[in-house]
Amino acid sequence: MRPGVPADPSGPPPRTDPEPATRTGPPPGAARPRWGAAAEALLADGLLRAVRATAAYGGVLYLHSADRRSLAVAAVAGIPLSLIEPFRRIAVAAPLPVADSYRAGRTIVLADADDTMRRYPRLAVGLPYAHASATTPVTVGDRTFGVIAVFWPAGGARPPAATRRQLRTAGNRLATGLLPYGDRVRGERPPVVVPLPAPGDGIRLGFLDWDLAERRLTADERLHEILGTGPYDGRAAALLDRIVPEDVAPLREAARLAARQGRPFTHRVRLRDPGGGTRQLDLSGHPVTGSARLVVAVVDASAAAATAAAVERLRDGVFALDPDGRVGYVNHSAELLLHAPRAELLGRRPWDALAWLADPAYEDRYRSAMLAQQPTAFLARRPPGHWLAFSLYPDAHGLTGRIVSAAPTEDTPLPEAPPAVPASLGGVYHLLQLASALTEAVTVREVADAVAEQILPGFGGQELALYLARGGRMHLVAETGYPAGFLDPFEGTPIRARLPGTEVFTTGAPIFFESGNELSAAYPGIPRDEMAAWAFLPLIASGHPVGSLILGFDRPRVFTSEDRSVLTALGGLIAQALERARLYDAESAVARGLQQALLPHRLPAVPGLDITARYLPGTRGMEIGGDWYDVLPTPDGGVVLIIGDVEGHSVKAAALMGQLRSAVRAFASGDDPVETVARRTNHLLVDLDAGLLASCCLLRLDPATRTLHVVRAGHPPPLLRAPDGRTTVLDLDGGPLLGIDDGLDFPATEIRLPPGATLVLYTDGLVESAAAPLAEGIDRLRTTLAHAPTSALEPLADLLLGQARHDGHRADDTAVLIARLTGTP
Repeated sequence: MRPGVPADPSGPPPRTDPEPATRTGPPPGAARPRWGAAAEALLADGLLRAVRATAAYGGVLYLHSADRRSLAVAAVAGIPLSLIEPFRRIAVAAPLPVADSYRAGRTIVLADADDTMRRYPRLAVGLPYAHASATTPVTVGDRTFGVIAVFWPAGGARPPAATRRQLRTAGNRLATGLLPYGDRVRGERPPVVVPLPAPGDGIRLGFLDWDLAERRLTADERLHEILGTGPYDGRAAALLDRIVPEDVAPLREAARLAARQGRPFTHRVRLRDPGGGTRQLDLSGHPVTGSARLVVAVVDASAAAATAAAVERLRDGVFALDPDGRVGYVNHSAELLLHAPRAELLGRRPWDALAWLADPAYEDRYRSAMLAQQPTAFLARRPPGHWLAFSLYPDAHGLTGRIVSAAPTEDTPLPEAPPAVPASLGGVYHLLQLASALTEAVTVREVADAVAEQILPGFGGQELALYLARGGRMHLVAETGYPAGFLDPFEGTPIRARLPGTEVFTTGAPIFFESGNELSAAYPGIPRDEMAAWAFLPLIASGHPVGSLILGFDRPRVFTSEDRSVLTALGGLIAQALERARLYDAESAVARGLQQALLPHRLPAVPGLDITARYLPGTRGMEIGGDWYDVLPTPDGGVVLIIGDVEGHSVKAAALMGQLRSAVRAFASGDDPVETVARRTNHLLVDLDAGLLASCCLLRLDPATRTLHVVRAGHPPPLLRAPDGRTTVLDLDGGPLLGIDDGLDFPATEIRLPPGATLVLYTDGLVESAAAPLAEGIDRLRTTLAHAPTSALEPLADLLLGQARHDGHRADDTAVLIARLTGTP
């Protein structure tokens, strides 16, 4: 048995030897092992290896949910589970290092708080404490089960490459061990709390695994040897019989209470020696969440008793908190300074036991010390006016504190009244996360997506339906998780219908059902799927109902008062965002309609030439852009191809675009050369005095002779693709932007095209990026065009536009015009 990992009483240890990387499951026909204590031990061992291999003070293991849309904490070591409560379950799509590492399959290192704030501001909101971290996927072959994150104190050097390799190795090794479990590996079980071995082998003797339900108490051979218990049959009584009889009943009661309340316990017992004497042992138990099992650390109390006696003689107050913040020890001086007896302090958090320490700032000091693993200090006033200085010294096993009397400084704040009890960090975090996501959502679709990505993973839900009221009826805007067709009968339901989704709309009060029986009793005959609990939330904006939100959970659940408050508050945030998004959608539809009306409704047919075009509006903002294109056949059998871009995004830019397009069509309809057309267009733009500039590229092409005359006024150069795929950027003389000054010249370039050549004209929205120079974007487009798998114009246009279409941060419009020679030389 490895130190620090309890023995598994239910079966043999899992296999953890490496398997070939290409294998993604057990052999065909092989039975998958049952998920139980052996699997929990595998998770604990894998996380403990990662923490040890990287010299971290703690770590967290996440596993994906059944639908792979969220990640949930499966094991934690060295970090109190309560401190990472806001991150117990996160969305796979969330902008957090754990989610990024899972999606991208790479290791992410954050060096310090500044690095975290710069790269992951939402993480800094939830954990505003200085620390360094590394996150790596738990993956083997093509299977990724989750993520391991480890933590170090901030301020040190960036972990070397060797440390990152060891972390990846630990993740791969754990994934190999999980492979036989297949789809049973899910982040939906209570987390395993892994105790870290304490320093000093002479004090901590070993671990016991105590199953209260089965009455089994398992210990490793080393602990049997130390305790001198001899042969052991696995029954709890075999070891408990060695304890002094009057100590057995209190120990059993302390263990049962800890398992029932889900909290640690510390208990001292006397063990009878074979020679007739006794020795004292300290048993520190930690429950395995969701079960009747305890992991119990056995400590030689002789050394502990001597240490405690020495600390009792100190005049300074000394106390110890376990990793979860509960008091495990206070000396006599601490009792006097705090004006509280030990009986009122032990097993409780200081800010719960002492009203004058209930300020959230004091609890935050504890959080900061534990997560940053750095000493910290603060002053607090014990009523009526006695000031105490607290010093906190953390490690992975808890926190040691020192208390001395102190005098306040001039800057020390004096609280006027007892502080209000704050909402839990988890609830506040969900509000902040959704509020942050909704500020970035513009359309109703984006609001719905943000709600699904944040609420379902955050609360462990499986189904979501978002309804908006229109014309006295409820209309489905977005849904996820429901069986196909399940919601169809509810579409267009009158708002006065007796259904929970409509009643929360009309009454403005949320409704919660903690089981299927509750829902069926309140609404007999209502259609149900496999869900077992529901939350129906009204969406109210500015005092007026706008819709309702339905959340479904696949297991019965108790909605605490905090759950109800947070979900109701989230409903208000969603309603405000939806009202803003509906206004945007309405105005955007008008703006887009105007813009589309200014572009060609269809492209003319030109003998010897195939032509297609695409236009993609910007993805952010309600302003419309000034991108345009046009194709104008000439009387001599030729064609003028035009593409341009008026600066800015506004109705003014779109209107000016319409004027320029009309002017260019008029100027180019005769036999005038393209440089003359450009000069006249520039003169018109200056005369209009619109205060806006424009770029333009004009091409006059004779398909019969394949002769091309081009003028470029501040516009990106066209691309030329030969039939064999070779693609070049046309080397053209360039002129200034239109509208700078009257009387400017725009030189033209003459080119003879090869048979079957393809010309691609585009606006800068297709190639411009804040992360790369314009030349790099043009070269990337050239490479895409050269390696296009088809020469057919329609799929080619979709291919070229695809990158811009999937760029979520694109704010500029994009226009593409493609022409290919089809005649013979």
